Amino acid sequence: MTRRRTFAALGEALPAVPLALFFLAWFVAPFLLLVIISLFDTAEFRALGLRQYGKFFTDGYSLGVLWDTLELGFLVTAVCLPLAYALGLVYVAGGPHRRTLILFLIMMPMLTSAVVRTFAWIVILGREGIVNNTMLALGLWGTPVRLLYTWGGLVLALAQIQLPLMALPVINSLLKLDRNIVDAAEALGASRLRRLCTVIVPLTLPGALAGALLVFAASTTAFITQTLVGGGRIVLMPLNIYQQAVGVQDWPFAAALSVVFTVSILVITYVLNAAAQRRMRGIDAA
Repeated sequence: MTRRRTFAALGEALPAVPLALFFLAWFVAPFLLLVIISLFDTAEFRALGLRQYGKFFTDGYSLGVLWDTLELGFLVTAVCLPLAYALGLVYVAGGPHRRTLILFLIMMPMLTSAVVRTFAWIVILGREGIVNNTMLALGLWGTPVRLLYTWGGLVLALAQIQLPLMALPVINSLLKLDRNIVDAAEALGASRLRRLCTVIVPLTLPGALAGALLVFAASTTAFITQTLVGGGRIVLMPLNIYQQAVGVQDWPFAAALSVVFTVSILVITYVLNAAAQRRMRGIDAA
């Protein structure tokens, strides 16, 4: 009986082995290599120590770049979340044709290269771009406004590019939502806004959390979009790491930046997930 249970457990675990090996080869091993490189005190890879980490945590510029990068992730997530719920509610309320159209519009950016999408936003936000020309034609602006190479333009571009990562999990949660609960809230006199805030959003929190984590991680590490739309004027962690590794040739410090950046994202992801889990347990208990 014990042997049968052992074989059964091995049979259940066997399908996860390829995924575990892939995770070890493409995340754990490179991360450990980064940690090892970051422990060298000099760019010549001679002495070992924690000099690179001390350099980072005592450098106001590097700390500011890290803060700006994390702030960008939160801003893009905050923009994507209400847009995802708006798309999701329209999707759920629509018929087959509307759902197909909305799903196509959501998926289309994911089928296009990030470079192509980023260059499209450069054209849209440029001084002679679509936005400026439209506003000038309508008489809303007297002169072209600088939209490119600004925080607003970067957040807008990243929000559009990362929106599918938020919309798809939210739509999936909305489709699984028990409509009887929403109908009961409506029968008790709850307005649409109250139903959304007190019923729909709390019950679809797992999907929103999954989307938020994906958008946060993707937007903070979007090197191409950050560099092209930011134009090098907005220095964030991916560009800072690139400059240290390729421009300055200081690989240990670049590795230390990568380790700190990765750990920061993982810690924030863990904290957000833990907070959401506690929130869900509170809702279930109520």
